[in-house]
Amino acid sequence: MKRALHPGRHANTVLWLLLAAVTAFLSQYGRDIARSFDARWLLKVPFAMRIPMKAEIGAFMKWLVDEAHFGPVTFTDLTRAVAWAIDQPYRLVRALLESGFVQGQGNDAVQILPPLSWLAVVFVVMAIGHYVRSWKLAVFVGGCFLYLAVFGQWDSAMITLASIVIAVPFGVVGGLLLGIGGYRWRWFERLLVPVLDLMQTVPIFAYLVPILFLFGFGPVSALVATVIYAMPPMVRITMLALRSVPDEIREFGRMVGCTRHQMTWRVLIPSAVPMLMVGVNQVIMLSLNMVIIASMIGAGGLGYDVLTSLRRLDIGGGLEAGIAIVVLAVALDRLSQAFAERSLPSRQPENASFLRRFPRMTMSVAVIAGLAVAGLFWPFLQDYPAGGEITTGPFWQDLVRAINVNFFDQLEAAKTFMLLSFLIPVKRFLLSLPWPWVVFLITLAGWQLGRWKLALLCFLLSMFIAVNGLWGKAMVTIYLCGVSVVIAALIGIPLGILAAGNERAGRIIGGFIDTLQTLPSFVYLIPVVMLFRVGDFSAMIAVILYALAPAVRYTAHGIRAIDPQLVEAGVVSGCTRGQLLGRIRLPLALPEIMLGINQTIMLALSMLVITALVGTRDLGQEVYIALTKADTGRGIVAGVSVAFIAIMADRLIAAAAARTRRRLGLA
Repeated sequence: MKRALHPGRHANTVLWLLLAAVTAFLSQYGRDIARSFDARWLLKVPFAMRIPMKAEIGAFMKWLVDEAHFGPVTFTDLTRAVAWAIDQPYRLVRALLESGFVQGQGNDAVQILPPLSWLAVVFVVMAIGHYVRSWKLAVFVGGCFLYLAVFGQWDSAMITLASIVIAVPFGVVGGLLLGIGGYRWRWFERLLVPVLDLMQTVPIFAYLVPILFLFGFGPVSALVATVIYAMPPMVRITMLALRSVPDEIREFGRMVGCTRHQMTWRVLIPSAVPMLMVGVNQVIMLSLNMVIIASMIGAGGLGYDVLTSLRRLDIGGGLEAGIAIVVLAVALDRLSQAFAERSLPSRQPENASFLRRFPRMTMSVAVIAGLAVAGLFWPFLQDYPAGGEITTGPFWQDLVRAINVNFFDQLEAAKTFMLLSFLIPVKRFLLSLPWPWVVFLITLAGWQLGRWKLALLCFLLSMFIAVNGLWGKAMVTIYLCGVSVVIAALIGIPLGILAAGNERAGRIIGGFIDTLQTLPSFVYLIPVVMLFRVGDFSAMIAVILYALAPAVRYTAHGIRAIDPQLVEAGVVSGCTRGQLLGRIRLPLALPEIMLGINQTIMLALSMLVITALVGTRDLGQEVYIALTKADTGRGIVAGVSVAFIAIMADRLIAAAAARTRRRLGLA
């Protein structure tokens, strides 16, 4: 049976070698051939084939806002109702944490009640940490919040925390309800999954364009964008968690006569809580990431500080705000993970006093009230004293300046070498190819890996990009993404191999990767721009750092998951360490490595839109320009085009991974 597969595989190899040769020829001489035969349409999509989708979407959005009616209610009335429902709790939470309760506006505003004391917030966070796990966690999260006060980031951090406190419940509840719907009705799940795929692949900036148009500039728009962006993982995890509930528990629910509603809310949901808390954790992390980017449309807080520092090239201020985001993210991440792992508390007797049943809550209320009164006499208990703040901004600024002064020639030489020998040739190669040939290659790859369904999907998605006049910028996007992913794989796969084979190295590499994953995407741009200035090289470095983690993690996981008996068989057969790695471990881990590359591509594409801030000329720049001009049609079409590139890459790599699993007998 295995021998019968060899001729087909050999034929495929010959076919793709021939296609590669033709591709190289067309890249070198395609333009001359097209000009000779007056076939310039091969180089640039003709206007006759283009669809005015940008204008149509823009006109539809304008009609939706200005004229659309649903009975007596206009669409604007609906958006105002949504904005009001989100704005009221946000104002309350922000008043509690940062601004206090104020009467009047502008210069006539008078503070009636101050916000919670910084010490009170630290105490409450520590009480929560002790409740969900232990004193160790309580001290850790208390130290994180104390850091925010000591390093002068308290007010901005509380604005960001207020956004998270409002966005996360909306995202969790919305995701939970949609996930229950997908679990109950298969037709709804089939409708939901493609929408979730699109939502998770559309660039973050693309969310902001229509929301800015519908809700205007301000924190409400930022919160709406955050909820929409953070919701998809909760939907997916809810469907998976409900299907993972053991049959014995379901059977027990049927035996006691539960209705469908009772089965869902009293049996399945409580049983799935540990896995659902993983979804809550994902919503928190994605909300933090989105709040940073949503600062561009009025979110404020730490994200706004990072953005303004980036615009001023203030590396010290940007890194301080970025590190504060990481500290806040780590504290919230640890708390949500502890909630997910927490065992149910022992039930207190019903006649027990309130103090005995809720000791931490009682103490927290007492501390809040006590500090509020004490803060009237000793202001340092209410607001952290400015004289006690520490800043590391000058240190980071001086460090980057010293690197630039002492290593400018070396950095410039490395940048020039990469540009001239690698980046620019790859860019010219892709931009020189006739667009119909590229569409043909993508469609053929889809046919070979997934037959007609995948081939049709690849053809339609690539033609969407072509007929919307975005082919050139899409090729620049693919060039930057491809180069970054190749380098990330060349770095990440060896690191993953080392982490899987050496426990100590695994801990060090794991800590390094965890740090990279918690840093907000904007933060990568600040030191890169300071060292290398704007351009494709700076964008590539930022993308590599941001997208490196999956290549490392999936490689390490794939190697660790190999059956030890297979490795032992190789040792018994006399394989050296190199042969064990090259002939057993890596081939068997290849499907997992491919999935890691897939995730690296997804992260690279999402980061590329953000690197439009440092001068790239790709689809990300289209989205960014659309955001600055509030051009919904342009932003949506460019964002969807990036999503379609991501979907094609995802489907092709997933099909290749599945095919590899079958060939290795792992499926």
